[in-house]
Amino acid sequence: MAQRSSNGRRRFSDKGGKHELDVLAVLSSAFPQWLTSRQIAQRVKAYADSYGELADQAAKAAFAKQFQRDRAKLSAMGIVIESRQPEYSPKTDNQDFASYRLKLGNEPKIRIHFEKEDIPVLAVANYFVQSLAQAEDFPADISREPALGLDSIAPGLGIQKIPEDLIEALNSRKYTAAVELNGKKINVVYADSDDLATFMLEHPSSRILTPFVAKEAYIKRLETAAGLGVASTDEGEESRPIEKKRRKGEQAHFVLQTESEVDRRLKLLLFLSAHMGTDYSLKDLALQFIGFSDRQGQGEAIELIKHDIGILSTVSDDGEIAGSQFFDVDWDLLEKKGIVRTTNSLGLERLAGIPPQYVGLLAAAVQYLSRSSFLSQADKTSARRLGNYLRQYASPGTVPWLSLTGCEVEPIFLSVIREIVQEGEDMEVDYVDIAGEKCRKRVSVEKIVVDEGIYWLVGRDEKGEPQSLRISGITRVHPLPREGRKEGAEPVPFRADGKKTPVSFVCDAELLTQISDFPGARVEEVGSEKVKVHMTVSHDSWFVAFCISHSKHISSVGPKTMRDLVVARAERELSVV
Repeated sequence: MAQRSSNGRRRFSDKGGKHELDVLAVLSSAFPQWLTSRQIAQRVKAYADSYGELADQAAKAAFAKQFQRDRAKLSAMGIVIESRQPEYSPKTDNQDFASYRLKLGNEPKIRIHFEKEDIPVLAVANYFVQSLAQAEDFPADISREPALGLDSIAPGLGIQKIPEDLIEALNSRKYTAAVELNGKKINVVYADSDDLATFMLEHPSSRILTPFVAKEAYIKRLETAAGLGVASTDEGEESRPIEKKRRKGEQAHFVLQTESEVDRRLKLLLFLSAHMGTDYSLKDLALQFIGFSDRQGQGEAIELIKHDIGILSTVSDDGEIAGSQFFDVDWDLLEKKGIVRTTNSLGLERLAGIPPQYVGLLAAAVQYLSRSSFLSQADKTSARRLGNYLRQYASPGTVPWLSLTGCEVEPIFLSVIREIVQEGEDMEVDYVDIAGEKCRKRVSVEKIVVDEGIYWLVGRDEKGEPQSLRISGITRVHPLPREGRKEGAEPVPFRADGKKTPVSFVCDAELLTQISDFPGARVEEVGSEKVKVHMTVSHDSWFVAFCISHSKHISSVGPKTMRDLVVARAERELSVV
């Protein structure tokens, strides 16, 4: 229906949320033919009531605007409408008769059977992928195509709960960079240049491949850090504590996904179109597409589903102008037994399923989540199983590595190291130290420690001295036969870098508004725009990375031994960038 606005121009209302459904019905029934703007306007009831015979210029403009809006909505949901210009007389009476049809793609969609226990983790992975696809600089070799068809083979994704800390992490990271790490290409999602620099420094032997601006920003930070001065560690008399903010993940909540009626109806439409002739109870459909927690909620959800099915199987009164009749429904069976059985699809089952590239992206997301802190241990186990299952259907080479900055995952070599420890063997490791120097040692591992989210290998070196290595800094692992050790030897104490090291730095006051948490830190004013921060760090390597990453705000670092580590690491990175 169209309405008159106060300025006399026409506008379309969409009280029933049927514009998109009507457009989809018309284009689907006409496929593979192309339809012109005039044909679409005449066949879609919501447009035709006001569009008439294209005599009203205001109606033409209103239609064009509304159709492009509806087209964009469908595209955002994964149903793409492609267009082409006519080969002859492209314009008549100032009206551009471009042609349109559904874009089904050349590659067949993949249909995979998912178990009910897979759906919660699959929903988190799908949310993860959809969020990454919105990031700037998203790799061109990875498809951005949304997988609305995923709901047709795995219904219920929209009513699953997503970890709040994952949502928070994704919302703060809007850029992507391609990084090479240990010979693998990974796609890193980061918040800003400081955030990406921290990731690079915490993952030795990594290098930025693209984009160029990210590489350039990283080099500038290294050059600035190489010239840092030394700050006195003497505490100022007027120091004050920095207000502590909540760490991400301290309270891991979950939020329920929400969606519009049109979203829900489109997903229900594709699901029923992909399962023509199959019986589904209204209760099951209501649970999968709406969700409920009690008997009252169940009744309301069932009524909504019945209404949705009525919308999807309605035609206009004259039977000529297309409405949203996507299939026929066995109404007797529905009313008497609450069973939904549909037939005579318009061919929309062709949209059901997942594009091959999207399978690879889902597999990558599940792979990352299985090693992250966002899922419970039980869900991590499910994620590993689901990842192995998805990789069977992904094309070779289409499963990229994904990573979020600031959210350290289980290091790549962790599983290998665990196997070596279980076998009672020693190992030879190549690793990069705090200053960025490449080293090699033989290590007799006694335990693996997780300290403040960082994974450490704890054992003794070839001289029997205690050794603690950050596992993410290891670039190669080779098992060796274990050498004899003394009976009753004392357990190896855990010492990560320079444990509990007092440090200080002078920085721009604005830096304190950008950093999330400095537990136990104190700050004193140094002029109108500078402050001096005093703190104790548990990990020297973390502080070195912090100083380099934020070097544009930091003017000096103390004590001198720590400043020397910062400069040495910056110079080392510059030599290999």
